[in-house]
Amino acid sequence: MFSGIIEEVGTVKSYDGEKLVVRATNVLNDLKVSESIMLGGACLTVTALSNTESTFTVETVPETINRTNFNELVAGSRINLERSLRYGDRVGGHMVQGHVDGVGTIRSISEEGNSHVMVIEAPTNIIETIVEKGFITVDGISLTIVDRNKDNFRISIIPYTYENTTLKERQLGSKVNIEIDVTAKYVANTTESYLNARKNNVSNKHHI
Repeated sequence: MFSGIIEEVGTVKSYDGEKLVVRATNVLNDLKVSESIMLGGACLTVTALSNTESTFTVETVPETINRTNFNELVAGSRINLERSLRYGDRVGGHMVQGHVDGVGTIRSISEEGNSHVMVIEAPTNIIETIVEKGFITVDGISLTIVDRNKDNFRISIIPYTYENTTLKERQLGSKVNIEIDVTAKYVANTTESYLNARKNNVSNKHHI
């Protein structure tokens, strides 16, 4: 589990579509092989560490590529990093699994007072499970939804988050990883199951 509070922005040293090597500083302090770490919103397992090169390595699988924007990563790409939570730690954002639900596209970026506002277009399965003022994770960052429309949602980013994550590097058309609030997933799944059960019951009665 994670909280969506980014610890630092790492730099991709190399990525061949399977083995991803990232340069970092802060997250290496107590990182160990076999531990989980979140990269750009995706929870992955550390498979190697190099103190001399200040890098750690994770491995991705086809499911990772299909669910994320990792196919755009190249040497020099910057990526948000967060180590997994310890029991008893403060949770500054919200409970994040690191299980990316899909990829969104930034459709507009504007300034509103001291904040940056982004409109992100997203797939239907994501849009249908988010609510105004609810939580959402974008590239691993815990954010609050300002509002949503039929095919997009809007987020407002405070100056600290904007300056200390990859969001300041995003442009119109950039792809971002999205994870829905886990509570919303369970509610949506339960509601769908209930409605399907009712539909089946009605259908069966008509055939009696």
